[in-house]
Amino acid sequence: MKKKGIIFGGIVAAVIIGIIGAAALMQTGSESLNLDMGRSHGTVSTAMGSPILGSESAPITIIEFGDYQCNQCYNWFHNTKPAIFENYIETGKANLVFVDLAVLGRDSLKAATASYCAEEQGQYWEYHDLLYNSQEAINNGWANSERLKAFAFSLGLDMELFESCFDSGKFNKRVQFNINEAKKQGATGTPTFIIVNDKGQQQKIGGAQPYAVFKNVLDSMI
Repeated sequence: MKKKGIIFGGIVAAVIIGIIGAAALMQTGSESLNLDMGRSHGTVSTAMGSPILGSESAPITIIEFGDYQCNQCYNWFHNTKPAIFENYIETGKANLVFVDLAVLGRDSLKAATASYCAEEQGQYWEYHDLLYNSQEAINNGWANSERLKAFAFSLGLDMELFESCFDSGKFNKRVQFNINEAKKQGATGTPTFIIVNDKGQQQKIGGAQPYAVFKNVLDSMI
């Protein structure tokens, strides 16, 4: 009986440590955003990902694992996403969450953290779109610290607040959480998508597939 008590005590301690760790992570980069640490879609924790694009009550969620320096993510953003936005997100059939898989170069992490500094001022998706509209070659300087600050300035953000957030590395742990979640979900390249419906069914799509591929999957899951 004593041995069982020790094992049970160890389990309780581990659970408490896990809760403390999650709370510490939330305080180290997201306290002002009031993130829902329990937010998930299917088997994917989206708690540290982007704000939801579209209606939160949409029956389908598209989870995109991406990197702002990813050329195929750029292609999907420009060639496929507009039709998905028009036909599924704007109509309330689906929503979208972006989860960082920022692994392609030294500026990938910087770009991802900058997007969350913009989120603090209510302009996550504006900054997200600006990054994909401004993308150049990996690590050629287009997403270095100075350019990321210039993007914030062009959106009219409070630069003192943005620079304080960005220079402190406030959201580094948040981005690392997303990278770990992407790898846990088997996202080995960018972009990778997991489509989840309100019945808990989910399907993975790899790469910048054309609109027709997404339409077939989305329509089959509604």
